[in-house]
Amino acid sequence: MDKYGVLISISVLLGTLARFYTLRVDYRQYPSYPHAYVTHLTLGFIAAALGGLALPALLEENYVAVTFLALAAQQFRDIRNIERQTLGEIEETELVPRGKAYIEGIAKLFEARNYLAMLTAFIASLTIHFLELIPGVLTGVVFILLMSLAMVGKRVRDIAVVEQVPITFNGKNIGIEDVIMMNVGEDEGLKNWKKHGLGLVIKPKDDDARATLANIGQRQAILHDAATQLGIELDVGIQQYSPLARLDLETGRVCMIIMTIEPDGEALIKAVNRVPVLESAKRKPLQSKAGKMASD
Repeated sequence: MDKYGVLISISVLLGTLARFYTLRVDYRQYPSYPHAYVTHLTLGFIAAALGGLALPALLEENYVAVTFLALAAQQFRDIRNIERQTLGEIEETELVPRGKAYIEGIAKLFEARNYLAMLTAFIASLTIHFLELIPGVLTGVVFILLMSLAMVGKRVRDIAVVEQVPITFNGKNIGIEDVIMMNVGEDEGLKNWKKHGLGLVIKPKDDDARATLANIGQRQAILHDAATQLGIELDVGIQQYSPLARLDLETGRVCMIIMTIEPDGEALIKAVNRVPVLESAKRKPLQSKAGKMASD
């Protein structure tokens, strides 16, 4: 298989670049740098190598080598389990937890990105073999860009309208409009909520969005991302300052209260708008006959 040296080298390089392109640390600080970077890039290289070697193995009628692709798929499923376990272990250290649905979404994403590396290498090797080196490289780059765009999911801004509203106080009760959020027993707690508290209403654009926002995992993800980006006045054992996101059962709106370090309503709206819609939280009742009838 020495005659396939250039084909394999370029396709593996492109596959590894695909994994590198999709590997970035944002406000969530996961994967961590540099240790998790090394892990994910190494796995991306292995995936790219498998994808790059598949075509030469087939051309040389070495079908035993191709069966390693099945083994790789099993290994990548194990990656999902490892990520799920890792995030689950550090969940106890979060003041505002991600929630199981958010963790599952992250784990699936890391698994899918290894498949992206494998597919990029395979598509590049296929193009290089039947065309030439330059078309193969261009095809690989275009495939990386297209697949990266395709893997970007919806955000809260795509399914709902987020508005800031004042927090209402009725005795010891804190609420938004007629939705009671919590009861605060201490005067100091009420004082801090009045001083630093922010209220939001997340209005679903349709019944599909209403069902999605009703998911507990989706609401927990919104709270976690907002707290992560803006900071939160909360510590262990101080439950009365915990952010909350409750449903208005009459309208399907999500009412949210949070006490950020800097009470900036515009920044909070921007943070909530950018929260990803979790794959496990998506609901589409309007695509069923019963759902359409109920929405009329």
